[in-house]
Amino acid sequence: MKKLLYTFLALAVFSSCSKFLDQVPDDRLTIEETFRTWETARKFLADVYRRVPDEFGQRNPGGDNNRGLWTGGSDEADYVWSFVQSNEVNIGNWDASSGFVGDYWRNFYRGIRAASVFMENADRITDLSPALITQYKAEARALRAMYYFYLMRIYGPIILLPEEAPPVEADLQLPRNSFEECVAYVAAELEKAAADLPVNPRNDQDFGRITKGAALAFRANALMYGASPLYNGNTDFADMKNKDGKQLISQTYDVQKWKDAADAYKAFLNEFVPGTYDLFKKNNAQGVFDPYLSCRDVILTDWNSEVIFARVGNSLGPRQYELTPYHNGASSRDVKGSGGLGATQNMVDAFFMNNGRSITDPQSGYVATGFSDFQTPYDTEARNIYNQWVNREPRFYVNITFDGSLWLNKDYGEIISRFNNTGNSGKQTGGGDYTTTGYVVRKAMGLGKWDTDGRTLILIRLAEIYLSYAECINEAEPGNADALKYLNLIRERAGIPQYGSAGLPAPVGQAEMREAIRKERRVELAFENNRFFDVRRWKIAEQTENGPIYGLNITSDMPEFLDVVPFETRVFNRRHYFFPIPSNDVNNDRELVQNPGW
Repeated sequence: MKKLLYTFLALAVFSSCSKFLDQVPDDRLTIEETFRTWETARKFLADVYRRVPDEFGQRNPGGDNNRGLWTGGSDEADYVWSFVQSNEVNIGNWDASSGFVGDYWRNFYRGIRAASVFMENADRITDLSPALITQYKAEARALRAMYYFYLMRIYGPIILLPEEAPPVEADLQLPRNSFEECVAYVAAELEKAAADLPVNPRNDQDFGRITKGAALAFRANALMYGASPLYNGNTDFADMKNKDGKQLISQTYDVQKWKDAADAYKAFLNEFVPGTYDLFKKNNAQGVFDPYLSCRDVILTDWNSEVIFARVGNSLGPRQYELTPYHNGASSRDVKGSGGLGATQNMVDAFFMNNGRSITDPQSGYVATGFSDFQTPYDTEARNIYNQWVNREPRFYVNITFDGSLWLNKDYGEIISRFNNTGNSGKQTGGGDYTTTGYVVRKAMGLGKWDTDGRTLILIRLAEIYLSYAECINEAEPGNADALKYLNLIRERAGIPQYGSAGLPAPVGQAEMREAIRKERRVELAFENNRFFDVRRWKIAEQTENGPIYGLNITSDMPEFLDVVPFETRVFNRRHYFFPIPSNDVNNDRELVQNPGW
C-alpha cells in the first residue's frame, strides 16, 4: 500500500467569523508542540475535519476536500463542460490511474491517520478540561469511522489500518478486510464515539462538529449498506478475494443484516425524534403550511430542525453558478450564470403529479403535449407552461428549472428562463455555458445572487433517515406498519396524498413497498448525492446508468425543442459497481488485490 502521508496545510489567514471547518493548521510542528496547547491542537483536529466531503464542488472532483462526482455521475444530471470528470465516468473513460480515483483513496486515508494521531495525543493538551478532551477524541473517532464508510461506498471492501497510527514512512503491506468486517468496525467505532459526544452543539461556534446524532446516523447508514444487495449474498462478486482466498463480499444472503440496520434507525428515531430533530416545515405569509416552501427551505435554512450533519466551508458559489441559467440580456451578473448542471429527462419524469401518482399511472392526469396557463408555486402569475410541467408535485418546482420558469432572484425584475437553442439560456446563446438537457437543476439555489458563500452544505438530514428506516424495516419485516408510516411522513410534508388515503391505495406486499420507497427516495433526496450510491447498492445500476440518457432537443427552437431525445449513451458494466483501487497502491502493496474487472 502506498505510504500514507500527513502534512499540515499552510494558510495565512482565515475569517474571524469562520466556524470550525474553516480552521486549518498554519505551521509544521512536532507532535509535542502541537498537543501542548489547545490553540495548536484544535488546528490539528480542524485539519481532520477538512476531509469531510465538499459535495458542492463537483465540477472538480477529488482534491483535499474530497469533492464528489456523484450528481453528474448518475442518471440525475449532466455537466456541460468536457473537463468535468463525471463525464468521463459516464462513458466509461476512466481507470485506476485517473486522478480522482487516487484522490479519494489517498485523502480519506490521510484523514483516518490524522484522526488516529489526534486520539493518541489529545491527552497531552495542558489547557483543556478532561471532559472536552474526551469529547474531541470522540469527534476524531467518529470522523475516522466516517471516512472509512466513505471509502467503503466508493471502493467496497477496504483496508482497516492498525489502531495506532503507523509512522508516515511505514511501508505497509496489508490485505483488504471483508465488507462485513468493515461494517462491523465502523458501526462499533461510531457507537463508541457517540457515548462521549453531545446531543447538541455547546455554542454557535460548535455547529459543524460531530454530534451524537450524526455519529449514530452514520452508524445506521453503514449497517444499511452492509445489508444491501451489492454486499449481502452477492454471488456476482464471488471472485472478489484476497490472495489467501478470503472472500471479501458475503456470498450468503442474511436478513439479519436488514434487521440490525432497522434496529439502528429505530433506536435513532426513538432517541432523537421529536425533540432533537424534526421534519422541517414552513408556513406561508398567511400562516398556512406550505409544502413548496418547506421542501425548498429545508436546504436553504442553516441548522434547521431536520439537519443532522452539515459542512460549513464549501463551494456554494461555484454550485450556484451551475444552477443559475445564462440569462443573456439580464441587467446584473447576480442573475447570470451558466446553467451548466442540467437535470436529465429521466430525473424530471421521476417526480410525481400533484395527486401523488407517477406520470406513468393512467390515473395521474399527466398530459404529454400542449400548453396551459398555470401558476407555479414561486411565480407571481399564471404563465403559458408546457403541460408536462403543469400540476406536478411541489418538489418538482423545488428541484427543476424548466423552459418558461420565473427565476428565483427578482431583485432585477422578473426573468423568465428560456432553454431553446436561441433562448436567453439556450445552447447557441450561451456558447460554452448551457444545459445539455434543456433543464437546469434548481435544488439548493438561494434566492439572491449566485456568487456568495456562508451557507452550509447538508450531508445528512432526517428525511433520509426516515426513508432508510422504511427501506430496512420493509426488507427485515415485510408488512411492518412502520414502512408505510415513515414513507407517508415524507409525502405529507411534500404536500401530496399519502398512500392509503382516499383514491391512492397503499402498496401491497414487500415488492410494491420496496418500489414505492425507492421512488420516494429518488425524488426526496434528488441531487443530494445519494442516487449514485443507491443504484449501486441496490444492484440496478446496469439498468439505470447504462444506455441512452434523455433530455430535450436543445439544438432546436420551439416546437422541436420539446422533443425528448437521447443526449448521451452511458456505459456501466459489472466492474463499475466499485471504483478501482489506485494503481500505485496495488503496485506498492503486495497484499492488496484490485477490484474485479480493473
